[in-house]
Amino acid sequence: MRLHILGICGTFMGGVAALARELGHDVEGSDANVYPPMSTQLEALGIRLMDGYAADHLEPAPDLVVVGNAMTRGNPAIEYMLDAQLRYISGPQWLGETLLPGREVLAVAGTHGKTTTTSLLAHLLESAGLAPGFLIGGVPGNFGVSARLGAGKPFVIEADEYDTAFFDKRSKFVHYRPRIAILNNLEYDHADIFPDVAAIQRQFHHLVRTVPGNGRLIVNAHDERLAEVLAMGCWTPVQSFGIGCGDWQAELVEADGSAFRVLRGGELLGEVRWSLLGNHSVMNALAALAAASAAGADPRALLPAFAGFESVKRRMELVGDVGGVRVYDDFAHHPTAIATTLAGLRAKVGEARIVVALEPRSNSMRLGAHAEALAPSLADADAVLFLHRPGLPWDAQRVIDALHGRGSTAASVDGLLAALRVEVRPGDHVVFMSNGGFEGAPRRFAASLAR
Repeated sequence: MRLHILGICGTFMGGVAALARELGHDVEGSDANVYPPMSTQLEALGIRLMDGYAADHLEPAPDLVVVGNAMTRGNPAIEYMLDAQLRYISGPQWLGETLLPGREVLAVAGTHGKTTTTSLLAHLLESAGLAPGFLIGGVPGNFGVSARLGAGKPFVIEADEYDTAFFDKRSKFVHYRPRIAILNNLEYDHADIFPDVAAIQRQFHHLVRTVPGNGRLIVNAHDERLAEVLAMGCWTPVQSFGIGCGDWQAELVEADGSAFRVLRGGELLGEVRWSLLGNHSVMNALAALAAASAAGADPRALLPAFAGFESVKRRMELVGDVGGVRVYDDFAHHPTAIATTLAGLRAKVGEARIVVALEPRSNSMRLGAHAEALAPSLADADAVLFLHRPGLPWDAQRVIDALHGRGSTAASVDGLLAALRVEVRPGDHVVFMSNGGFEGAPRRFAASLAR
C-alpha cells in the first residue's frame, strides 16, 4: 500500500512513517519543515519527502493519506484531499487499527514526563529480554530511533492528550486501547484546545474507560486531579506510586534524586543509582518499573538497568562544557516542568549559579496561559533571559518584574546570546528551555564559548 503522510517530519508522524515502512508499505510524505535531522532519518529509510503542502503532492492518488494533527482546513493538500475524496485517516487511528491489535500495549499518559517515562519503560522491557516495539515523541538514547516494531509482544507508546486531527478532536490516546496505562500526572495545559482542567480530566477518563479489567492502571499517588479522574469510574486494578507513599514507593538516598531505594507493598526491592536528577525523574522511574512489572518483568532484576539508561535528547542534555561553563538543552513546556527540572539541578550543583534562557514556545506559553506561574517556577535560577519576540501576544515584563532583578528580555535569539555572553562566568550552569528549535541557541552558545 502507498501511504502519503501529511506533516511527516513531526516526531510523532515521523515515527508513524518509520513503522509503516517497517511493515512493508511504500511511504512518502509532505511537510513545511523538511530539514535534518528528521528528514535525513526518514530518507535513510527509503521514504520520499516533499517540501510544502502542494496539492500535486497527492498526484497520482495514494492508497491512503495519513493526516497529522498540525494540518488544518485551508491547507492546499487538505483541501485537495477532501475535494478529490481521497481515503484518509489520522496517525493515531492508523496505529490503533493497523499496528496495535494483537500487541500488549503499554501507554504512558500525563502532562509531564511522557517521553522520558516511555523511553525508560522501553529500556526496562528491552533489558528484561521482551524486545518491545515503541513509538516515542523524542529520540531515546538507548535506541537511537523514535520508533520500531520490535520482535516481542509489548508495544510502548507515548500517549498524548492533544487532539487527534482536524476531523477528530478526541485525544490521541483514545485510539490506543492499552492493557497497561501509566497516568503520570495531570495539570492544565494545551490552552489552545482545552478551556479548563476539567476538560482534560474528561479526556483522561475516556482513556481509563478503554483499559480492560484484566489490565493495570499505574497512577501517581500524589496527584489529586488523577484521583478525581478515577472517581468518575474505574474498572481496572490500580497500583499507585509515589515518594514515601503508594503501592510502589521511593525513599531518596541522595537529595538530588540520583539515588533512591524502591519498595513495593512495603518490601524493599533494592536501590537505584543513575544519571537523572530531580524528584520528577524518581517518579518517572517508579511508574516505568511498575508498568514493566505489570507486563511480566521481574522488578528486582531490573533495578541495575537504570544505571544504563540514556535519557532522551533535549531532556537536560549536556551540549557543552567549556571553560567551566556547562550548557544544557531542555525541552521545557510548562511551569511545573521548569520548576522540577531546576530544583533537581539545584540539589546537584549546590550554590553554583544557574542561568536560564527561556523561550515561551508551546501554544499555552505563547497564549499566556501560564504567565502567572512562570516567575515562581524560576525560583532556583540566579538569572533569567526571556526571549520576548515581537509577536508574543502578552507582555512578558510582568514575569521579569516578578523576578525582582534576576530577569531580563531579548527580542531575538541573537540578542539573547549576546546578553548571555556578558552574563555568564566560569562555574555557571546555563539551561536553555524551549519545546521548539530555539534557532539552535544551546549549541550556538556552547560554540561561541569555545571560540
